[in-house]
Amino acid sequence: MANNELKPAQRVALARSPERPGTAEFVSALFTDFFEQRGDRCCMDDGAIYGGVGLFHGRPVTVIGHRKGHTIEEHVAYHFGMPSPEGYRKAQRLMQQAEKFGRPIVTFIDTAGAYPGLEAEAHGQGEAIASTLALSSRLTVPVISIVTGEGGSGGALALGVGNRVFMLENAVYSVLSPEGFAAILWKDASRSAEACDVMKLTAADLLELKVIDGVIPEPEGGAQTDPQAVYRALDELLAKELASLSKMSGKALAEARYKKFRMMGANALRKERL
Repeated sequence: MANNELKPAQRVALARSPERPGTAEFVSALFTDFFEQRGDRCCMDDGAIYGGVGLFHGRPVTVIGHRKGHTIEEHVAYHFGMPSPEGYRKAQRLMQQAEKFGRPIVTFIDTAGAYPGLEAEAHGQGEAIASTLALSSRLTVPVISIVTGEGGSGGALALGVGNRVFMLENAVYSVLSPEGFAAILWKDASRSAEACDVMKLTAADLLELKVIDGVIPEPEGGAQTDPQAVYRALDELLAKELASLSKMSGKALAEARYKKFRMMGANALRKERL
């Protein structure tokens, strides 16, 4: 089936595919001399957030992304890509470092949401996400965010406050999972496929609503069928957008990011009224 014939529920399945390239693969393909940085300088390291410093065509950049892993052992170790507060505090540490040294930031989003465990709540999950949002909203360096798989709730948005936000063609981005939506609205999580049809979570939907700035095409069958094609498209996109954003002053970057996100609700409301 061609990509343009896929139903929203089928795109959700592709976005969640364990064979889909993850942040570690994107980093390896797009950046050189990558140096991973670990720990939140407070408690521990959370492997669900993968980040560090690398070179993009010779230019230093900071890279931060969700990491799910591919094996059962990795899924368990990384909480299936659902970060704990320590992960978001590590992201903040990397953002602050990028701000200090004037490095652009590239984020890769692929998570069902923040880790919902009792320990995470006890360690300040809500505050960690909120403070990450607050920090990223006032950065004076270019920020480019890319939704590569599943972007769910505030756990995804914490890495999504970018000057430019893009999605892979079969990625999804929403306030919660289709199962959660169906359980809340209809008291029946089994109606998740129906929920996918009304949630406006696909890349095409979000581009129309002006929540994102562009869609990165995928090969037929999903990114996992030809990762190299996706890497090439991303490389070209990042080069173009970094060149454009680097011409703006730090103040202009922060102001533009603020206006961008302020307009999202207005655009969605205007579309609904039409």
